[in-house]
Amino acid sequence: MMKTLDRYIGRVILQYTLITTGILLCLYTFINFLDQIETIGQGNFGLAEAMLYVVLLAPSTLYELFPMSTLLGSIIGLSILARNSELTAMRTSGSSMLEITGSVLKVGALFVIFCLAIGEFVAPPSRNYAEHERVHAVNIDIEQPGDQELWMRDRNTYTAIREILPDLTLLDVKSLVFDSAGSLQGMVEARQGRYNDNSWILQESRITTLDENGDLDVTQVPQSTWKTTVTPEILSAFLVQPDQLSFGHLRRYITHLKANQQNYARFELALWNKIMLPLAIAAMVALAVPFVFTNLRSGNLGRNLVIGIMVGIAFYVVNRGFSYAVLAGGIPPALGASIPVLVLLLLMVLMMRRI
Repeated sequence: MMKTLDRYIGRVILQYTLITTGILLCLYTFINFLDQIETIGQGNFGLAEAMLYVVLLAPSTLYELFPMSTLLGSIIGLSILARNSELTAMRTSGSSMLEITGSVLKVGALFVIFCLAIGEFVAPPSRNYAEHERVHAVNIDIEQPGDQELWMRDRNTYTAIREILPDLTLLDVKSLVFDSAGSLQGMVEARQGRYNDNSWILQESRITTLDENGDLDVTQVPQSTWKTTVTPEILSAFLVQPDQLSFGHLRRYITHLKANQQNYARFELALWNKIMLPLAIAAMVALAVPFVFTNLRSGNLGRNLVIGIMVGIAFYVVNRGFSYAVLAGGIPPALGASIPVLVLLLLMVLMMRRI
């Protein structure tokens, strides 16, 4: 009996969650496309590039929307069952509220696994590639093929950067300098670089110059200046926001920022948000049960949807509010990420007790 109940409820909720997710994803993808209209025509960034960009952003958009879409999909699915008197039949046949909630949570577990996989393995590389292709199309002198180092051209200088950290620290910088005839004049290699006082300062630099006789002169200096028109704003386009990073990258960047005594609150908050995501999705899915059962006979879909949307928006606003509090230094990141989810769980428990 329970396996049949699990499969039936799970199939209905899955069906309407997929529909809801598809509608929301199309809507937000269209909004993302509208945001790119002003950029169309710059460099090689045309209509096709704009469409490719928003498609590549779709996994990140899906990851952000998924808690809301699971709530709405679950509410719609259960409301349809209520309107057809199927939930009443389940209760009459001996299925308890706890058993029905358990069936809902089982499909919620599948949603959690799916969302974690998207957020860890699909969204970060897809968004990275999208941003790289966009910057290269707008500024044809910057290119990053695949997962290789970033190459850029500034007049007669070609520079390669292996990696750009979230604080805009450049790792393994190599700059090749040519004359107007295209002959190599020298090369600068540095372990890392940082932007300070309107210029890039390269640390632990190795400067190689080629004289008129073709002899090489190698000099090691503690630091040197990278003379370029490339600004941090241009390079920041190659960075993924903390909430779009994978779990492993977040831990790595937090370690780096701690070692350099820099503020890492944004990244620790994103890490804790990832940790709390399974609970948030489970709570969203389970909340659909008391929403529907409080108006079981009528199965008022419109009313339930309005309440669901209000709860979803409220959760988003509260979550953002605590995020700002964390960034302002008011509360620890772990607490800031946990409180909105705990409030959601408390709301679910209180509503369940009223049924």
